[in-house]
Amino acid sequence: MAFTTDGTEDDSLHEECGVFGVWNVPDAAAVTALGLHALQHRGQEATGIVSFDGARFHSHRGMGLVGDNFSNPQVMDTLKGRIAIGHNRYATTGDTILRNVQPLYADFEFGGFAVAHNGNLTNAHVLHRALVRRGCLFQSTTDSEVFVHLIAISLYSTVVDRLIDALKQVVGAYSLVALSNEALMGVRDPLGVRPLILGRIGSEGTGGWVLASETCALDIVGADFIRDVEPGEIVVINDQGVHSIMPFGRTRERFCVFEYIYFARPDSVMEGMPVYAARKRIGVELAREAGVPADVIVPVPDSGVPAAMGYASEANIPFELGIIRNHYVGRTFIEPTDHIRNLGVKLKHSANRPVLEGKRVVLVDDSIVRGTTSRKIVEMVRQAGAREVHMRISSPPTTHSCFYGIDTPERSKLLAANHSVEEMAELIGADSLAFVSINGLYRALDKNGRDPDRPHYCDACFTGDYPIALPDQADNRDRQLSLLAESH
Repeated sequence: MAFTTDGTEDDSLHEECGVFGVWNVPDAAAVTALGLHALQHRGQEATGIVSFDGARFHSHRGMGLVGDNFSNPQVMDTLKGRIAIGHNRYATTGDTILRNVQPLYADFEFGGFAVAHNGNLTNAHVLHRALVRRGCLFQSTTDSEVFVHLIAISLYSTVVDRLIDALKQVVGAYSLVALSNEALMGVRDPLGVRPLILGRIGSEGTGGWVLASETCALDIVGADFIRDVEPGEIVVINDQGVHSIMPFGRTRERFCVFEYIYFARPDSVMEGMPVYAARKRIGVELAREAGVPADVIVPVPDSGVPAAMGYASEANIPFELGIIRNHYVGRTFIEPTDHIRNLGVKLKHSANRPVLEGKRVVLVDDSIVRGTTSRKIVEMVRQAGAREVHMRISSPPTTHSCFYGIDTPERSKLLAANHSVEEMAELIGADSLAFVSINGLYRALDKNGRDPDRPHYCDACFTGDYPIALPDQADNRDRQLSLLAESH
């Protein structure tokens, strides 16, 4: 959690952040910039890199995209060293200002320390109050800075022990990459909600190491996938190699199911499962559960494409690109009047009239949040001459807000939390609307044949089954955690 929160008027579940780190790699900052470019889909508001040359840390952080900040050779020349970490930010907490851009960096008595964080700490506000009472001065409004202060006040001597001390006080879903004078560190929360993977560049013994949010970031830098960082694991990479620490004990994993539906890039492999194949299987289940007579299956690009392919294959109905996405629309496009603002959906999507005209169309999308974008797309397809428009969604209805690093609206603004499926169909103007069921989703994802009634994913946005304490529940720990002010 944070101490201020941005709102949004978009009708989507926004991306999490992306993290990347390298150890013992020539031109580490340039390699990190490439990795961040591959992870651009996870955050477009800001980006940053911290490098270490063996004696000094170097940093550049900026608003905007990776290419906007790290295509300048003069900037890259300042980021010296064979070790670096980087971050792409989508703000789920904290203002969108430069002081909130990561990686965060601090000088301690043991040397420099930088951290890049993906996820959300549900007890950050409790820890923040305790730390402020102790005299800590916060420079940002992000929950990520809590890690920095907890490490600073820890009584342990080594950086790794201080990090473990900090991690045992936080509650939430997170993955981290951190950098000290002596090591590159990667961490996943005890339930493994947020992703993190380990890769290697070059041959064993002589090459370097990579930590990243997704495997697609390994491909662009020529690294080999080694393994997923385990839930609750701390990976410490130094001159002696890679070391694993498990300070939390084993718990049943609850990986974020929405990574497969929307967040991850389709060419990534998450927890051993190719995302592209998973999305196609979800489309197959959707067709089995909610098929409807139609002439053409049309994806809402881009995340709806693999599911629509699976749906079309199972339904034996032609798959066509009836909606074309404009990939060159900036996030800050000026919308000066209500008339232009109402046309905004056409900036990103346009109807392919010859494919749609006179047809019974099934639109396949990944989710419906507020319903505003879905309504505009259905209207656009009808205006292109479609005879019928049926909407099929490759996720269950989003009925609950996410507190674990995904920027979803409060429940009062979630369409599925306040309306039946039939009411939602009427509100978006579709002839029919259907979502894949939660069991259908699990059938598509359950490669090991586990019981779909016993979730091995975090599906709280669909079920309300929150596996980690929520902010109001974390408040109950205020008394306990306020001892920070007295015990250090």
